Amino acid sequence: MKKAFIFDLDGVIVDTAKYHFLAWQKIAQSLNINFTHEDNELLKGVSRVRSLDIILGLGNVEASQEDKDKWLIQKNEDYLSYLVDMDESEILPGVAKILKLLKDKNQGIALGSASKNARPILEKTGIISYFDVIVDGNDVTNAKPDPEVFLKAAQLLNIDPKDSIVFEDSVAGIQAANIAEMVSVGIGEETILHEADYIFKDFTQIETSFIEKLIN
Repeated sequence: MKKAFIFDLDGVIVDTAKYHFLAWQKIAQSLNINFTHEDNELLKGVSRVRSLDIILGLGNVEASQEDKDKWLIQKNEDYLSYLVDMDESEILPGVAKILKLLKDKNQGIALGSASKNARPILEKTGIISYFDVIVDGNDVTNAKPDPEVFLKAAQLLNIDPKDSIVFEDSVAGIQAANIAEMVSVGIGEETILHEADYIFKDFTQIETSFIEKLIN
């Protein structure tokens, strides 16, 4: 049976989360806002616009739309500068093995990410050919926990949402998968992702038998 396996990007396939943090931290420092790794957890699965609002809220900073637009552009330029040297070494452990297994078993593979830079990241890391469908921040209007990104991916694969499995590292992403009535697989900490149907620390913990169980 053919299922839809939908992957988030940042923190699931590649660890670009660290580059987002550095770029946001640079903006925060310029505004005299203390922005920590703990604060960064609030931005997981959240759009760029909403992320900036959260950071401004942390520092009680009021800003005009003109300033916000300027900072959003600056953040993305800083983030992209970190991606220039990306290669396959950025793929998180165990991910390539699972993608290959799904491809060998002729399953539907999609990306469902808020990132507007998903395609260049997949190209630079050499795994774009695994994906039948890519739905990113350029293709959707509603941010997670709205399930739009996952529902669109399943639709493009022509597979029922109930036959879809989502791999996510954010609370908002897990909630989106659950709202869409898809199987949710959390990648990360159990204390944070406790709403997921299944939780693994990372992809190295996912056995072939687990994937086969999801397919069948």
